[in-house]
Amino acid sequence: MPSIRPLPPELINQIAAGEVIERPASVVKELVENSIDAGARRIEVDIEQGGTRLIRVRDDGGGIPRDELALAVASHATSKIGSFDDLERVASMGFRGEALASVSSVARFSLTSRHEGQDAAWRIEVDGGRLQDARPAQHPPGTTIEVRDLFYNVPARRKFLRAERTEFAHIDDLLKSLALAREGVDIRLTHNGKPVRLLKPARDENAALARVAEVLGPEFPGQSLRVEHEAAGLRLSGWVGLPTASRSQADQQYFYVNGRLVRDRIVAHAVRQAYSDVLFHGRHPVFVLFLQLDPTGVDVNVHPAKSEVRFREQRLIHDFLFRTLHEALAQTRAGASAPVMESTYPTAHGTAGSAYPVAVSPMSPAMPAWPQSASQSRLSLGVRDEPLADYATLFGSSSVSRPSFAAGSPLAGNEPDAGSDVPPLGYAIAQLKSIYVLAENEHGLILVDMHAAHERITYEKLKNGRVTANLRSQLMLVPLSIAVSAREAAAAEEHADALAEWGLELSRSGPSGVVVRRIPSLLEGADVAQLTRDVLAELSQHGSSRRLEELENELLSTMACHGSVRAGRRLGIPEMNALLREMEATERSGQCNHGRPTWVQLSLGELDRLFLRGR
Repeated sequence: MPSIRPLPPELINQIAAGEVIERPASVVKELVENSIDAGARRIEVDIEQGGTRLIRVRDDGGGIPRDELALAVASHATSKIGSFDDLERVASMGFRGEALASVSSVARFSLTSRHEGQDAAWRIEVDGGRLQDARPAQHPPGTTIEVRDLFYNVPARRKFLRAERTEFAHIDDLLKSLALAREGVDIRLTHNGKPVRLLKPARDENAALARVAEVLGPEFPGQSLRVEHEAAGLRLSGWVGLPTASRSQADQQYFYVNGRLVRDRIVAHAVRQAYSDVLFHGRHPVFVLFLQLDPTGVDVNVHPAKSEVRFREQRLIHDFLFRTLHEALAQTRAGASAPVMESTYPTAHGTAGSAYPVAVSPMSPAMPAWPQSASQSRLSLGVRDEPLADYATLFGSSSVSRPSFAAGSPLAGNEPDAGSDVPPLGYAIAQLKSIYVLAENEHGLILVDMHAAHERITYEKLKNGRVTANLRSQLMLVPLSIAVSAREAAAAEEHADALAEWGLELSRSGPSGVVVRRIPSLLEGADVAQLTRDVLAELSQHGSSRRLEELENELLSTMACHGSVRAGRRLGIPEMNALLREMEATERSGQCNHGRPTWVQLSLGELDRLFLRGR
């Protein structure tokens, strides 16, 4: 082995550059984040040839004093932290003091800055790590950094860069993600001298949503829910897309922790579970969410590029995110517009085992079920049902088939009650091919997939009934011994009481073994060994598991599917109206159990366009 010797500073910086400077977008990220930390209200980014020829970032921030310019490009020199306590409470975007030193070691670099308290600006240049003396320059208050010929002295790295269009797309995506978190900052982007993006500062919530629409598309505001909730020192705000606005890939998911965009498995798992009951398989939700918490509760110093964090209370974070989003999505009743998700969490008490108050869902009004066939007036599977005669009671009139409609409707004059309002899904007017229910509301035409809608209604009733009726366990004839990892065995011991509440009784049998003595009655016939391993794997990794609930939900979903009205069944007007009213009162009724939409609205304007009216 060669003798031990210190590395030259230039090589140290190039090694650091290999960790944080993956492509031109990485440079833009470091420079723009520095501008944000400097208090900039306007940031201009000029790009040439996808960033390989030129990256220029101008800002109107506080600037850098002349005597600190050399330190700005030195390794591990920063104004953002000065002690370990500062590191534990990092509130700035950057803090390592490596960015400019790393960038200047692999490019031709210049920095021009005028500190807000100085009359003149100064400029320094660094070529491949060699610093030149500062000289006077003309510049308004703020800073401009130019990075030319990226990786010119590291040709091996340059070979890994993609086409110009690809590299610029990464830069554009990066700036959009930063713009979502800093809605008060004016951000402008040009490429090869042509303006590409202008993100004006947002001064209120409507303007902030307009900026979100510019990033995620103009249709997003109308297909999203506003989330706003605070508990246990955590605050979650932002927008989550409706299940019907999902995408084939997870390319529009933005999650920020104290203003920092992160990718975190705990967050991803919580969001995925919150959507599990309403999202079509293979689809990914769209969201822009901001989590605020005490900086001491999150470690941001776990990744060179600061794209990952580590939460100190992972289970608390996971449960808080899941419950908040799960409750928000539960409000997506058919016919309802996208409401503001207001907190319904009690402030005085919570449930056992919860580190923060748990949401209480408002009870839906009880609605009578409707028959499956002319000769069968009651639903099976224990769903609450009433005879057909109760439909007249439901609508308060025997003229339920002749409801009130807006003036000008072909059915105007069929009013059941004076002064009655048209409900969100309106009133049934016909059935199409024994599959779809057609209804008229104030906005136009409603189309309902009757099987999908009744499947969701039945499923939600089965889930509600399970809480008191189905959480029974049965003793295994012969206890089952299962080999697991030591970490999973410890999780079984730690969460034994919580598992027992779901009917799964486990006991630790050694350093890496558990014994199953009871299982939920509803899951009789399931692969007990695999089920146990799945549950313990989630508990050991995330601190919580919904695998038991998910398996039971899968079974209840199947039962609901078979217990719901089938396509091809003719329904009367009273039955169709009863279905519409149940949809309006049932949580998550906008989607069936498999994530497919249960209804669509065609507005009068859309119908007019179909028939070219007014042209």
